[in-house]
Amino acid sequence: MLARQFTAYGPSHWAIIAVFVIGAGLLVWLGRRQTEAQARRLGRVLGALTAVIYTAILIYVLTPPTIESVPLQLTDLATVVAAYALWSQKHWAFALTYYWGLVLSTQALVSPALQSPDFPHYQFLAFWAIHLLVVWAAIYLTWGRGMRPDWRSYRFAIVVTAVWAAVTFTFNSIAGTNYGFLNRKPGTASLLDVLGPWPWYVVTATALIICVWALMTWPWERNAASRQGSIVD
Repeated sequence: MLARQFTAYGPSHWAIIAVFVIGAGLLVWLGRRQTEAQARRLGRVLGALTAVIYTAILIYVLTPPTIESVPLQLTDLATVVAAYALWSQKHWAFALTYYWGLVLSTQALVSPALQSPDFPHYQFLAFWAIHLLVVWAAIYLTWGRGMRPDWRSYRFAIVVTAVWAAVTFTFNSIAGTNYGFLNRKPGTASLLDVLGPWPWYVVTATALIICVWALMTWPWERNAASRQGSIVD
């Protein structure tokens, strides 16, 4: 018997969304009630868990290695950075997790580019595990632990993302792959479908990301400036 294929907004997709909401709420609630020592321990547990899950997935997809299994998706980089951000709570790692997780990884919740058998197939579990862990990390560190982005974080995220895009686009052009959907749209329905044909959807998506990330930075910076002003007064 053929396994049932995953379909967007089918029962398993709605179940994942429910798990995401419950997990995010729990992490924020927990993060706000922890001491620094407790937060450090939980961060290291979550970071190690994220790293172990990603390593297991990477070993599986690289056995045997193929041109389609190179870890060049932004999700790969985001998962590694999120694990380190949870473990170390370094600001640069948090910044990338904040921007990548809350904008790029959350697209999986809205328009998952997943072509695999449904739950409990390993591809289904692997896809959702790494996407949810990255978004949860961003939510926990921001609203649970009170870490905040600033304009320096914003500029850093743009530069790192631009370097990744340049390297990945070059690799795609040479190898005929499509990591990051930089060279063509995914085979499944996605938000890119409303942004026009290639290469215009890349240009439009880039402009949107830059604007959205700025809007995600401005309120925190304004609040920080307001608090600083109050202290001076």
